[in-house]
Order: sequence, then structure tokens, then C-alpha cells
Amino acid sequence: MTSHEHAAAAAGTWRLGDLTVNRIGLGAMRLAARAAFRPGGSRDRGQAITVLRRAVELGVNHIDTAAFYFSPLRSANELINTALSPYPDDLVIATKVGPVRDPDGKWSTPARPDQLRGQVEENLRQLGRDHLDLVNLRVMGQESVSEHFGALAELRDAGLIRHLGISGARPRHLAEAREIAPVVCVQNRYAIDAPGADEMLEVCRAQGTAFVPFFSIAGEGREAGAVRVERDEVRAVAREHGVSSARVRLAWTLAQGDHVLVIPGTGDPEHLADNVAAGTLRLTAEELRLLDLTGHREF
Repeated sequence: MTSHEHAAAAAGTWRLGDLTVNRIGLGAMRLAARAAFRPGGSRDRGQAITVLRRAVELGVNHIDTAAFYFSPLRSANELINTALSPYPDDLVIATKVGPVRDPDGKWSTPARPDQLRGQVEENLRQLGRDHLDLVNLRVMGQESVSEHFGALAELRDAGLIRHLGISGARPRHLAEAREIAPVVCVQNRYAIDAPGADEMLEVCRAQGTAFVPFFSIAGEGREAGAVRVERDEVRAVAREHGVSSARVRLAWTLAQGDHVLVIPGTGDPEHLADNVAAGTLRLTAEELRLLDLTGHREF
């Protein structure tokens, strides 16, 4: 057993409705392509499958994916199906609907409410499931989410979806969705140097709703990954602990609340192990204050 073994459980657990997950999960966006949503080569299929199987070995039981995570040669959902089916009983697979990409990878007009069933069924087919554990509605700039979320609530009532969440949302969207059906999580962009979701973080804390940041490592790099020059404060804390900057960033994110889950994406087995090990890193109060000051908070 390595020092990283089962580290995904080291940060504790949280409940998504009636499903318990370790707070460190895996984002599938980088499994299919080296640069998500951008021109570039597809990832090696065998390596992607290795990452998925290794993640489960390390205790990851929350995988975030989407049917629109694909490259010319690879589909994240198909890779998950190939690598992990038949699925472990405790594995929670979350997916997203709303955005639309054509087979060439180009984005088109977001799905209408009456098109969401087709997107849900596409995820079911690709993943080889008869129901989806969790479906997040990705807000695509609309003022109101009631029609879209209502359509998903109907699919939940029909048994195609177990739990619902919302992504890229503002507090008013969450309040609107909660009037229609239970919301178990909110997925928003959030990182040390990518603020903007502090209000939602606190709303979720007060409601006992999971807050699931994306781009926690990439920060300002977003889909392109961690392309920035790392902040001096992050590097200093990393040197102090003898760990990577990525691990520090994830540990900071986890420290924002017990209701915070992380879903770092990678197609590299070594990066996977490093990310999962963030659950064992405990930052001091002084280090957290230093890292807070690199972003947006005042004390």
C-alpha cells in the first residue's frame, strides 16, 4: 500500500442527497483531450482508462463528466463505461446538460427545455446506465432556469435521474431551482485566483448544499489548464510542505468548508495521485490567510 492509498477519504465525506461521496473526486474533462474544448491531440486511450481505474483504487467515488466532453477520437463517457463498468456500488457519476456541441466540436445554441431529455438519454446510453446518479443543469446565461430545471425535475420523477444540481449559477438561480425540486449541489468556477463565487459558497454552506468548484487548479487558465506563472505565495507554501502547487491549491479549496467537494481533472496517472493526496495536506491558519490574500479576501 502506498502513502497515497485511499487518500481520497482523508478529507472526509459529504452527502449528495442519499449518496455519500469522498470530498475529493475526479473531473473527466481532460480524459478525452489534452486541451479540453481546444484543438489538439486526443489522449492515449489506455492511459485514460488507467487513470479512471487508479482513481477508484485511490478511493475516488465521485466522477464528474458530460456528454460534451469529447475529442475527435475519444468520449469521456465512453472511457468511463469501458474502464469502470460494471460500476462499483458506491460510485457516483455526475453529468451535466444544457450546452450543445456538434460532432465537429463546435458549440451551438444551448439546449431548449424540450431537448434536455435527449441529452439525458445520450448520457445514459454512453455510460451504459438505466438512470443517472446526478445531473447538473449548466446555466447558459439565461435569467430564469425554471423551464429547464422543471424539465429535469420531470425526468427525475420518471426515474431517469436520481438527484439534481446546478452549475454556473447565481444565488437567484439556486433559489428558483429549489422551488421546483431539491438541489444537492452547485458547481461553480472557484479558485484562489478565480473568485466570484463567495456568495454562493456561503449560501450553500447555510443550506447544507454541496459546493463543487471547478478549475480549482487551473484558476485563470480555465480549460487550458494551469498555464499561468504560479503565485509566489502558493509556491512558498508548497515548498514548506514539500508538495506541488496543485496540491496546495486543492487543500486550500477543501479548507473553505466541509461542504466543499473538489473534482480536479487530469489524464495523467501521476497528477491523479498528487491531486488525490491533497486530502492529507493540512494547511495552517497562517498559511490559509497568506493564500487568501493572494486572491480576494480582506481580514
